[in-house]
Amino acid sequence: MNKGRYVLTQLIDLIHHEEFMRCVDRYQGNYRVRSFTCWHQFICLCFGQLTHRDSLRDIVVCLDAHQSKLYHLGISNGVSRSTLAEANESRDWRIYHDFAQVLIKRAKLSNPGLILEGLEFDNPVYALDSSTIDLCLDVFWWATFRKTKAAIKLHTLLDIRHQVPVFVHITTGSVHDVNVMDVLDYEALAFYVMDRGYVDWERLYRIERSHAFFVTRAKKNLACIYLASTSVDKTLGLRCDQKIRLATKQAKMDYPIALRRVKFYDAERRKTLVLLTNNFDITAFEVALLYKNRWKIELFFKWIKQHLDVKVFWGESQNAVKTQIWVAVCSYVLVKILKDKLEIPKTMNEILQILSISIFDKTPVNQLLKENGNKNEGNNFSNQLNMFDL
Repeated sequence: MNKGRYVLTQLIDLIHHEEFMRCVDRYQGNYRVRSFTCWHQFICLCFGQLTHRDSLRDIVVCLDAHQSKLYHLGISNGVSRSTLAEANESRDWRIYHDFAQVLIKRAKLSNPGLILEGLEFDNPVYALDSSTIDLCLDVFWWATFRKTKAAIKLHTLLDIRHQVPVFVHITTGSVHDVNVMDVLDYEALAFYVMDRGYVDWERLYRIERSHAFFVTRAKKNLACIYLASTSVDKTLGLRCDQKIRLATKQAKMDYPIALRRVKFYDAERRKTLVLLTNNFDITAFEVALLYKNRWKIELFFKWIKQHLDVKVFWGESQNAVKTQIWVAVCSYVLVKILKDKLEIPKTMNEILQILSISIFDKTPVNQLLKENGNKNEGNNFSNQLNMFDL
């Protein structure tokens, strides 16, 4: 990170421009564009995400206030609200979807991954869930949900070890969560942890056929036949570890092989959980720990709604909404790459707070974000008079 460069420029320098242009060319994003390219659009929207702007007009006003600095970002002619709005409406959102996948791969390579406490294996672990964002039906008429309310859903697959979303599928609020399992590509030997809303035997059997593993909660009306049982350590909260087969005719057709049923008592929440998995090699307690790690995706949804602009949208069309969400994902992953590359000890929350007020500073970003302690500690010299000296 060179001294004398703006913080935003230092962050953008992490991007390989050729990779970005390949995504643009794939969808002809710059076709018949004179000056305000997809690259300029991305920088403006990334600025809006990092500084928590509320609208396109807010973004444009703030950028105009730093007109002399935009040249260093490649935006020499300034930005107008109408031009930015038109770009969000017309340029294919898949440009930023594909570029997010590029950044996600880089983020996973730059981070060896967390060691999850209590788990003795190093298989990839993913959590699958969705989050609903309520919208105004009069404005977002296409986002079908209820008779008096519109909404979209963010179906997200979070890499638990690397703390990055590896898959985001945006649908209207009326689409059931389980449908996202039809568009997922499962990774062999990886664990997919999900709540009982995703219990669909035909779709779960697809995970089995992909040589991957799942951990989910059983529904209350589960009908099964008990085949075998293994002793468990009840001091850990375990109640049983059983091998079962589904009992109903349709369920046996959709999932024809045996399952593992683990019952666990969560002392913190005072709740008994009945878990199902297709993996018979890990311990019963590891099955419970895997499901416990599912809560990290709930924290991710809470975090991204608090610190990135994915609740107030800068456009009304599907394309504008999806563009904003994917740029938000790109911004998050870009900051994650920065954190891992510089080995910054601060949390993502602290980093974004600092970046939001320092985006046009010329401080080297490694000095800005690393823990430096109190620079004046131990230095008692002052050239000011002490009014209490006699």
